Amino acid sequence: MSKKAFEKFINKEPKGAAKKEQFKQEKRKAKADAYALGEEMRRKKAYEKTHGTAYKSDNSFKPTSQKNTQFKPKKSYQDKINPSASQQNFKDKSVANKPIKASAPKEKMPLNKFIAHAGICSRRESALLIKEGQVTVNKDIVFEPGFKVMGNEDIRLKGKPLFIQHNLVYILLNKPKDFITTAKDPQGRKTVFDLIKNASPERVYPVGRLDRNTTGVLLLTNDGELTQKLTHPSYEIKKIYEVKLDKPVTKKDIDTIASGITLEDGFIQPDSIAYADTKDKSIIGIEIHSGKNRIVRRIFEHLGYDVKNLDRVMFANLTKKDVERGKWRMLHEKEVRLLKFMNKSFVRKQKAK
Repeated sequence: MSKKAFEKFINKEPKGAAKKEQFKQEKRKAKADAYALGEEMRRKKAYEKTHGTAYKSDNSFKPTSQKNTQFKPKKSYQDKINPSASQQNFKDKSVANKPIKASAPKEKMPLNKFIAHAGICSRRESALLIKEGQVTVNKDIVFEPGFKVMGNEDIRLKGKPLFIQHNLVYILLNKPKDFITTAKDPQGRKTVFDLIKNASPERVYPVGRLDRNTTGVLLLTNDGELTQKLTHPSYEIKKIYEVKLDKPVTKKDIDTIASGITLEDGFIQPDSIAYADTKDKSIIGIEIHSGKNRIVRRIFEHLGYDVKNLDRVMFANLTKKDVERGKWRMLHEKEVRLLKFMNKSFVRKQKAK
């Protein structure tokens, strides 16, 4: 009998569901190999950072990733590098459960920026600590906030070593009245940190401040670089407030504010202003990007109004939707990306000169 009759049984290519399953298996194996390679690189970086010497591995990279006995990763990573579950981990891995990591410095940075990235305080506060002589670099006191460091030096604040903060935390709080936005208060008043004390073991600090009697959106984080972006005047981050006044605001005063007014510290013009409630003209919505102290209150006080309630309903595209007063939530990874890359939808465009 001719061999042609058996050709369809020789070197038979998978078809249909079998071909699809083969493709899935190959894809899973490729992912597992890529993950194993990534783990090997992470071990190398961690080893070199900890020991200061080159990492030597007896186990060169092998597909499907086997554990390296020379370097034991943190407990939280053990399940991820289990070779028997490597393919399942790629299937079930959740981005929401991954800690957001700060990238290690690849070039020199100002000392005050390093301290901010260490999660101690903002850059401005860091600069004050440096000028007061409370910071040492390799046992030498440094008084210049712009002093360049790589991050691998022995940097200490009041004798305590500082390190780049790796586990970045972003907390959105719907601030209630009678809470101040400082870590400690000499008068013993309630602070916003009383509301988030169980949120994270990492130390965070507020991005900007809200007055004691101002409510609404407040962001707290240990990401010093992001804090700098959201508070620096050049970025002109948008904020929207709902203002409750002691009496109805006249159309004339609305137009005056919209055109801009001159206060004791200079000219100020909101991005937009309107009645928030058509039935109650004592409630105003105002959008503004200025970060001047108590600016919204001062605008209305300048025209003879008394602010009864001031609520920040939006800050840098973050709202208090689904967050009750006095409650908090962690930002989603997508929200963090929008903040970091300064999404044009909430960054006010520079006026054409």
